[in-house]
Amino acid sequence: MFIERRRKILMSRSLVIAAAFAALAASASAQTVVPAQSEIAFVSKQMGVPVEGKFKKWAAQVALDPKKPEAGQVQLTIDTASASFGAAETDAEVPKANWFNVAKFPQASFQSTGIKAAGAGKYEVTGKLTIKGSVRDVIVPVAVTQAGAASTAVGSFTIKRLDFKIGEGEWADTSMVANEVQVKFKLALNGLAPL
Repeated sequence: MFIERRRKILMSRSLVIAAAFAALAASASAQTVVPAQSEIAFVSKQMGVPVEGKFKKWAAQVALDPKKPEAGQVQLTIDTASASFGAAETDAEVPKANWFNVAKFPQASFQSTGIKAAGAGKYEVTGKLTIKGSVRDVIVPVAVTQAGAASTAVGSFTIKRLDFKIGEGEWADTSMVANEVQVKFKLALNGLAPL
């Protein structure tokens, strides 16, 4: 009798846990990111001239219910070795210790800590950005548009590269390379509920 009672208790607890996970999954179902139609880019200024680059390898997980954005989550992982300016000489420098130090810090990441609505199709995503072991809070304005079943999330924000130790040594001189770097992204999403 004791064993039967214990089995029923364990089974009921398992059902409660399963129901809780199902409710979480339903509240913010994950969208599929379409990498071929998406990009993460950055713009820095070298001696006052804008220079654009992009990350060629990254992964994103997005879970957003437009009617309940506060339950959503966004996570990005970027392969820092994939940073490219499209110039072989520059691309060879970026992985080195003074810049991304890819040998020690192969990835950068963003993890959302909150999402709130900011108007029709607009959201404010707060989160933690980690680059080269340095973590900073960032606020990312995001605009979402839809065409049929396809959605596109776009946004940009500015970071200070020296906060993340990007461009150390002689490259810390901001008259050569500006401290401000604009990060821009476009994420093509499938599976987002209507706005």
